[in-house]
Amino acid sequence: MRAVVLHEFGPAENLTYETWPDPVAGPGQVRIAVRAAGVHFVETVLRQGAAGDMAPPEPELPAVFGGEVAGIVDAVGPGVDPEWLGRAVVTPRSEPGGYAELSVADLAQLHEVPDGLGFEAAVAMVMTGATAIGLLDIAQLAADDVVLVTSAAGGVGRLVVQYALSVGAVVIGAAGGADKVEAVWELGADLAVDYNRPGWADTVRERLDGREVSVVLDGVGGEKSAAAFGLIGRGGRYVVIGWSSQEGFEPDAGVVEERGIAVTNALMRLLARPEDGPDQERRALEAAAKGQLVPAVQTYPLAEAARAHAAMERRETTGKVVLIP
Repeated sequence: MRAVVLHEFGPAENLTYETWPDPVAGPGQVRIAVRAAGVHFVETVLRQGAAGDMAPPEPELPAVFGGEVAGIVDAVGPGVDPEWLGRAVVTPRSEPGGYAELSVADLAQLHEVPDGLGFEAAVAMVMTGATAIGLLDIAQLAADDVVLVTSAAGGVGRLVVQYALSVGAVVIGAAGGADKVEAVWELGADLAVDYNRPGWADTVRERLDGREVSVVLDGVGGEKSAAAFGLIGRGGRYVVIGWSSQEGFEPDAGVVEERGIAVTNALMRLLARPEDGPDQERRALEAAAKGQLVPAVQTYPLAEAARAHAAMERRETTGKVVLIP
């Protein structure tokens, strides 16, 4: 098969498209002819050999990155019912990695792709969508909330905006650049702002006309998070759902206490409960199949995985990045 392989940590161009041994399904496993493979920002960090405390451990090289794939079962391992052959499936974890034409997954990790849901959307929802579902379970948004979502044009951010709107909240989406801001407007946000522009937080205050932000769902980190935190009214909530900038931000403890702000690192709470993953994956796929949550997908050919990584690092992508063999 053809796969994207990393032989040496470093820049995106170190990802090479080459021939790799076909994987074989073992006991309790199926092999999937991959139709779509998901890419995560953290994989760009791992590729550089710069994994930190919030990233998974660096892989042994050479390595095929990725894990979430959707496709057709083309072989089954010992003990697996042959009726799985030919089924459309999606999984959040596969071997040797998702950046490949073939991948192997445990039967226990599989979901059948719901009717009416394409492979690209399925692979976007099985992990990114499930993450959004889990974060929203923790955030507990309500109709009377004024919600500010940072990284609102990203894979998780777009789904969070959609959900917040569906419960009746006032939703402000902050993203970087005109194209991403336009994408947030298209989702139906009450306000979309470019947080790369000076004074964006003042624009939010002015447009709210006396109302205060009750919840910040922060997926970016750094100075942008500090500005978003400063918009929270008394008794509000600051919920961490990501760190796309790779820059840290820690709310001032004195300000938190004085203003009665509840601070929750929802991402870390979610990561600490992997046992909830299968149910969140199922719910995410069902929500997409019903049209309740619609992922945005930006595709690249599998052979151009290096270009996809480079674009993600430059913050040029919108929504979920998916590789197509």
